Amino acid sequence: MSNMENSFDDISCLSPQNLGSSSPSKKQSKENTITVSDTSGSCPLSSPLSLAPDADKKDPQGNGTVAGFELLLQKQLKGKQMQKEMSEFIRERIKIEEDYAKNLAKLSQNSLASQEEGSLGEAWAQVKKSLADEAEVHLKFSAKLHSEVEKPLMNFRENFKKDMKKCDHHIADLRKQLASRYASVEKARKALTERQRDLEMKTQQLEIKLSNKTEEDIKKARRKSTQAGDDLMRCVDLYNQAQSKWFEEMVTTTLELERLEVERVEMIRQHLCQYTQLRHETDMFNQSTVEPVDQLLRKVDPAKDRELWVREHKTGSIRPVDMEI
Repeated sequence: MSNMENSFDDISCLSPQNLGSSSPSKKQSKENTITVSDTSGSCPLSSPLSLAPDADKKDPQGNGTVAGFELLLQKQLKGKQMQKEMSEFIRERIKIEEDYAKNLAKLSQNSLASQEEGSLGEAWAQVKKSLADEAEVHLKFSAKLHSEVEKPLMNFRENFKKDMKKCDHHIADLRKQLASRYASVEKARKALTERQRDLEMKTQQLEIKLSNKTEEDIKKARRKSTQAGDDLMRCVDLYNQAQSKWFEEMVTTTLELERLEVERVEMIRQHLCQYTQLRHETDMFNQSTVEPVDQLLRKVDPAKDRELWVREHKTGSIRPVDMEI
């Protein structure tokens, strides 16, 4: 997986000034900018709240949005799918080997040309026997493919899937918490706006003497406004804590995803190397099944075979003679 750290598209920070007015008694903090270093340089992350549409990316079909972290997770899930398909490919290869071995064994039992005699008959018998030996080689190859390639790939995939779910659920929980904290900030901001509006209205009414509101009413409204500002700042602090935790976990989780991806690729590479090694061994053993055939074919001697046949059937012991009258 290349430069996973670049994909924190849905990480962002939200400063109090982005949330609306704060308490008159408290100073608004400056907007933070988070920077993640990677191989291509610095990637400033100061976008609006991650839950906002512009913090996400359109999916390939342009339907809806895909959160930045989801891009990382989808990369991993694609790798899991590729590994499954590789396992299925190896399983098909095993089936082909098993069918091939079965057909070789069946052919080796065929009785065609079994009455051939002499050195050629011995060579022909070895040809058929070599098929049975080759069938055994391919059966062993298929068994090793299952135990040393297909099964490890499937087992690793299952563990990989569990790790993916763990990461997904962990980040999803943090995102929900962040959304909840953001909703609290918005609610507190709205309450502050209403309290400030109420205070301003009562103050104006008192100044133009359109109301019988006393100074005590003004003080009470001011206290509520100040309290609303304090509540907003408290919600902002809680949001910032959740955002900081979220960012830390995003970095940690992304590094874990990268580690898992490297581990997955290396694991597959090793087992594909095992596949090629088994394939080389199969070729070597197959060659050994043919060597006896080659040796017997080199010993085929038509003249000796004819001499042996004549001797066994005594066709040369009595020769025809001329008939006398």
